[in-house]
Amino acid sequence: MIYNTIHWQGAAQQIGAGALLAVYTVVRNAGVEPEPRKFRNKSEVHMNQKEMNELRRRFRPDKSAISRIYGCYVNSSREVVSYLDESLGRMPQEEAEKYLGLLKKVLSGTLGKNLIDIVFSTQQVVDSDEHRMLMSLRDSGLKDSELRNSFYQKVIDTLDMGDSNYLILLAHDAYDVPHRGGDGEVQPDSSEQVFSYFVCCVCPVKNGKLELGYCPGENEFHNCAPSQIVAPPELGFLFPAFDSRTANIYNALAYARKADELHQEFLDAVFHTEPPMSAGEQRDAFQTALSQALDGACNFAVIQGVHEQLTERIEQHRQSKDPEPLTVTVKEVGDILRSCGVNEAQTAAFCDSCGQQFGEGAALSPANLIDSRRFEIKTGDITLSLPPDRSYLVETQMIDGRKYLLIPTDGALEINGLPVD
Repeated sequence: MIYNTIHWQGAAQQIGAGALLAVYTVVRNAGVEPEPRKFRNKSEVHMNQKEMNELRRRFRPDKSAISRIYGCYVNSSREVVSYLDESLGRMPQEEAEKYLGLLKKVLSGTLGKNLIDIVFSTQQVVDSDEHRMLMSLRDSGLKDSELRNSFYQKVIDTLDMGDSNYLILLAHDAYDVPHRGGDGEVQPDSSEQVFSYFVCCVCPVKNGKLELGYCPGENEFHNCAPSQIVAPPELGFLFPAFDSRTANIYNALAYARKADELHQEFLDAVFHTEPPMSAGEQRDAFQTALSQALDGACNFAVIQGVHEQLTERIEQHRQSKDPEPLTVTVKEVGDILRSCGVNEAQTAAFCDSCGQQFGEGAALSPANLIDSRRFEIKTGDITLSLPPDRSYLVETQMIDGRKYLLIPTDGALEINGLPVD
């Protein structure tokens, strides 16, 4: 039977979910289960920074093919206040740029931190309500008002925005993807495909602050305030993903303004996939694995060494300008622990714990495991914060039975700007 040689993801991208359903049905009827979707490595799964930047440049009135902006304004009681259906071309340029700026924010932040890869299973792509709705929204160019309203209602029924009013924005774009030559240079007049996608963002709507303003009719100054102001997006997504500069209907890219608050209720309602761990959850899981596995070996020198080596990798990756997100394996972190003097049994215990927390073979983002911008030390009374590249200056030492933090002062010493001896 030749059907079991079909590459399901490739088939979905080339012939679409509807045609894939027909193939899937033939295979099922023949008694052959389709091959489950396998874990793919990072170069296959994630959009990289170059692809992100390429799409971000689209969000200008003279660059995008976005013709209309759709939206739904919702109050804190989950009631629809009004719907939005506006022609972008008929707006004043400043207003159009504001809308595009809000939508562009969904493609901002750090991959793997604010921007989370959402992965659909083969079964979802073949036959699921959530994927069918996303595909229908895209294929209709968002022009189906009944479909839009169904999507709005799904968001309204599940999204928790506290006491805030909010605006759901939608926009569809068709990007004539220029060919990229062997030298990596884009050839603007040579296109191989059109990338059809849409972007959704959810923006809090806040009351304006009172300010003293001039009232021309009265020739006086009085308190005045804009009644409602649209804030930058709290969350949103891109569908489908732009992987390897082509549509990947197996993936979406979710955005969260706060990396520790992914709004799992929204992700579950829209995508029905296993919710990813937020950056904060990853950091907590990593620290728990370290403290439990190392036990008595979780000392200042070891944690200092782990922080220094991960920070060094982050800095080297930044300087290399590699568009792919930086990741490390649990085994690599284990090697770092060994280099810091942790014994084999404790290193193995750490690797086992990480396997349980993150899954076997997981690729971890160092930026989610540590704070690479600072090295912070806390005691019961003080907090000491240092640049990471100066953490080596601090050491601990027992003196007369008490633990001390020691910092050499070879140069000038100041207190609140005052030089002291």
